[in-house]
Amino acid sequence: MRVRTLVICLSILGSSALASAAADEPIAPILPAKITNPAMVELGKKLYFDPRLSKSGFISCNSCHNLSMGGSDNLKSSIGHNWQKGPINSPTVLNSSLNLAQFWDGRAKDLKAQAGGPIANPGEMAFTHELAVAVLQSIPGYAAEFKQVFGSDKVDIDRITQAIAAFEETLVTPNSRFDQYLKGNRKALSKAELEGYALFKDSGCVACHNGSAVGGNSFQKMGVVEPYKASSPAEGRVAVTGKDADRFSFKVPTLRNVELTYPYFHDGAADTLSEAVDTMGRVQLGKKFSPEENAKIVAFLKTLTGEQPSFKLPLLPPSADKTPRPTPFEK
Repeated sequence: MRVRTLVICLSILGSSALASAAADEPIAPILPAKITNPAMVELGKKLYFDPRLSKSGFISCNSCHNLSMGGSDNLKSSIGHNWQKGPINSPTVLNSSLNLAQFWDGRAKDLKAQAGGPIANPGEMAFTHELAVAVLQSIPGYAAEFKQVFGSDKVDIDRITQAIAAFEETLVTPNSRFDQYLKGNRKALSKAELEGYALFKDSGCVACHNGSAVGGNSFQKMGVVEPYKASSPAEGRVAVTGKDADRFSFKVPTLRNVELTYPYFHDGAADTLSEAVDTMGRVQLGKKFSPEENAKIVAFLKTLTGEQPSFKLPLLPPSADKTPRPTPFEK
């Protein structure tokens, strides 16, 4: 009986020690999404995938934030209405609910505020909020869903963006191998990956890339130690404040699922993780990583890939006979 009690006590002490060690780490595990309103999430999912929220009828939220590609589009900058090339790299939508604000410059305070921007942006979906509302109002299936979720069949941009945000809040990626390590599974990472994490911490990367999203919780200047040369002048204009003195100041991107979200940086200038690590070491830390060190950090970064959102693609409600629709690619 005493032996069993001792084993239990040691087990408790071991669990406490592991929990304490994890609490001391600069990175925290991602928690699974808690869905409190499934009907709203389902409506938001349909709206997220619905290209009828764009002027052409071809572009949806998923076009630039593709959930089968790490929540991004793997392009230097996204292609919008009339094949316009955007001015900046599309950040991943995965774990975006953990960001302190949305967009590279933080101009949207939350996902709801962000969701309406691309719909009315002439270089992206190129619609207007009024036309988007009119289209959805004309679709009987949507009218029924809005009534189910909101208590009336009224459709407005506030309800549209609220539903899209509710869906996006579910797009978290828990249970990465690194999360398993933080939770006490010391076999989850290889020796090289652990050495990469040690380099990541000791080199100062965690000053900006920390928390459960490993980023997304501060704004920093790109090019602290030496100037960063953007791939074109336009990419240096994004700033948190809009002031010229704050050029190259951006929201720190999340490193969760970073192996999936290439190319990297606001201008998509780094095609590989190795290149990104080399650039960040040089311009942010004043450090030149050796090829071996670089490879170890990259190995660690790949352990941050978590479980991807799993769901069936929604069946969108059919348009009514009189659904208002501009001519595709009409200017």
